[in-house]
Amino acid sequence: QVQLVESGGGLVQAGGSLRLSCTASGRTFSSRARGWFRQPPGKEREFVATVTSGGGTTVYTNSVKGRFTISRDNAKDTVYLQMNSLKPEDTGVYYCAAGTVAVTAANLYNYWGQGTQVTVSS
Repeated sequence: QVQLVESGGGLVQAGGSLRLSCTASGRTFSSRARGWFRQPPGKEREFVATVTSGGGTTVYTNSVKGRFTISRDNAKDTVYLQMNSLKPEDTGVYYCAAGTVAVTAANLYNYWGQGTQVTVSS
């Protein structure tokens, strides 16, 4: 069974940090782009960040630039999202995804995790 499993979510105060991890099982995703998306309460899922298969290129949504860092360890088949200077508007369910290319469109990712909740209190 192919799975992407997120971990690392939780409750944090504004200004704090969290590191999300997404580990693959059932198949390898080391040759695929990996992305992070989030769904704020009552809103649609939105793009956060993506990284190419080799890790050399990253793309971020404007609201997280300079605060979030996406990285990957292909030996562990894991992608990370380091989130610093968190704000209440970062609250949501965070999903990791794997796809052929590192793009911002969610419908171009083939595999998804179940999500992990991130709550930032003011």
